[in-house]
Amino acid sequence: MSRTLAIALCGSGGAGVVACGELLLRGWARAGGLGFLRKAFGPQIRGGESAALLCLGEDETYLPTAAMDLLVALDWNQFARFEDEIVLGPQSIVLCPDDEEPPAGVQASGATVLALPLASAVAGAHPEGRRNMFALGLLGQLLGLDAEALAALASARLAGKAQAYRDAAAACIDAGAGWPLAVTVDAPSRPGGERWLLTGNQAAGYGALEAGVRFVAAYPITPASDVLEYLAGALETLGGQLVQAEDELAAVNMVLGAAFGGVDAFTATSGPGLALMTESLGLAVASETPLTVLNVMRGGPSTGIPTKSEQGDLDIALHGLHGDAPHLVLAALDIADCAFTTSWAVALARQLQTPALVLSDQFLGQSLAVVSPPDLPAAPPGATAEGAEAAEEAGEYLRYRLTASGVSALALPGDPGLRFTADGLEHNERGAPSTVARDHAAQLDKRARKLTSLDPGPYWGTVDGEGELALVAFGSASAAARAAAAQLRAGGTACRVICLRLLAPLPAAALGDALAGCRRVLVVEQNHSAQCWRHLRANLGDVPVPAESYARPGPAPLDPAAIAAILAEEPVHG
Repeated sequence: MSRTLAIALCGSGGAGVVACGELLLRGWARAGGLGFLRKAFGPQIRGGESAALLCLGEDETYLPTAAMDLLVALDWNQFARFEDEIVLGPQSIVLCPDDEEPPAGVQASGATVLALPLASAVAGAHPEGRRNMFALGLLGQLLGLDAEALAALASARLAGKAQAYRDAAAACIDAGAGWPLAVTVDAPSRPGGERWLLTGNQAAGYGALEAGVRFVAAYPITPASDVLEYLAGALETLGGQLVQAEDELAAVNMVLGAAFGGVDAFTATSGPGLALMTESLGLAVASETPLTVLNVMRGGPSTGIPTKSEQGDLDIALHGLHGDAPHLVLAALDIADCAFTTSWAVALARQLQTPALVLSDQFLGQSLAVVSPPDLPAAPPGATAEGAEAAEEAGEYLRYRLTASGVSALALPGDPGLRFTADGLEHNERGAPSTVARDHAAQLDKRARKLTSLDPGPYWGTVDGEGELALVAFGSASAAARAAAAQLRAGGTACRVICLRLLAPLPAAALGDALAGCRRVLVVEQNHSAQCWRHLRANLGDVPVPAESYARPGPAPLDPAAIAAILAEEPVHG
């Protein structure tokens, strides 16, 4: 197993904790290191508390963890709110201000606590100095990073500020780098190589653009807003457009209209926004209009926990549209895979003329990671329906022609001689509204057939390992499942891991093959009601054996050791 080092920085909102964490990770990446930064905030718009949670390692296995090796506290304000996300033990080192008493839980953890004169050290470095830059110097010292390189990164971040701010940052970084510390850390090796530094939200935006998206409309919502921030500048350089709508209802209808006009269109939201979009997504199903929605999940229901991660939106993604409304649901497997999955979703939506929902979550979306250049899918096979030209030659264009694949030729508004009616009413092959039972059944079958006839090839998910024990997961839970399997294998127990990228239509045949020969199957997910387990049971039954469930709500990270322990023990049958 590769070495890892888990570092937490905490402090009041506005203390620059996240800025310090981002600069440290950027400096570590520039020096050839691997790792990721998880951001933790309170729900307040301003103020409150914040934490930057870094995990540095020797490979790209990025697993959220609560057990910290090193904690740097700029202050102890509201630290208790992170008790589930920052767990200390005898192996931990704590650097903190000497003018505040550490919380009782910190003192009881057995961690080595070093109280530093942060106030006087910062004031001595520069009159305008900040604690977060002094902490950056301290951490750089422990990790063996060059202080001048860190100062250059800080200066670039402060490029829009007065020179005095950049001077203060450099002075504090230099002071922290030279401060005598009585502790050391076992930093991971730095493998080097070509890497990208990006968040899952940025990766999703990149994947959408690479797939051809040129129109985006959205309403800002945590934790999806930074998708829009990324796309706003990128779309402009590609000749596309982004519109900030007045709400999610307007956003999805703008996207629907653009898609109807022939432009690959996209929106990003979170659970509350997705709930508002469902009626218009039904219209996209009925009118067979391709569009893509990225749902960056957070704790729910209602406003819930907007700044924390959870996988509680699978049910609404699968079943939230009224009526029989088949559509695509996909889930990104990791931070870099947000690019692949989003790109594939856009291509599938275009191919099948139906809406695609992509599930990410706060951990994947807002974590900043050092990753290999993201893969992108090869162009999927084209639709098998006859083209508009062939339909015109046949003498009549039928927009909703009943075809073997369920996909019919799509004409765009203004195409000569290819006019049709498109609305939310049930219709016949021409698109004319119809309440005839025969037409309704035929169009329901057509829309369902598009998905049931889909051959996803190898893109449906990943299968790793072998043995009679299996872990099944989707989204960010995949990392915990892989880590649990690694622990089992280290103890001599074979285990396979199946991570689902395509959730609807569920690739039942491929999944059945992946599970063949298993005597125990455990479904791992981060929600309260075992939504993925219920989805699999409903569609697979007891193939090959009745699946067990490991479902835990957020915001605490899933525990690989607890997952491994379940499979390591034989089940007790009553």
